[in-house]
Amino acid sequence: MDTFVIKIYIYCTDFIINLANLFSSSYYEINFWLFCVLYPLIFVVLCLLLLIQRGRLARLMKER
Repeated sequence: MDTFVIKIYIYCTDFIINLANLFSSSYYEINFWLFCVLYPLIFVVLCLLLLIQRGRLARLMKER
């Protein structure tokens, strides 16, 4: 199990390093954009979609 986790960590780190090279940026900048900007933004959008879908489902159940 430990080797699997280590391999996933190495893959993710390599992925971020490759993104940094692709965008002529640093590892830390890409890390910031992914985990401090993009991930929270996606989380908020998904929470809003969940609330919208719950409202739609409640409305459909009421009409039934």
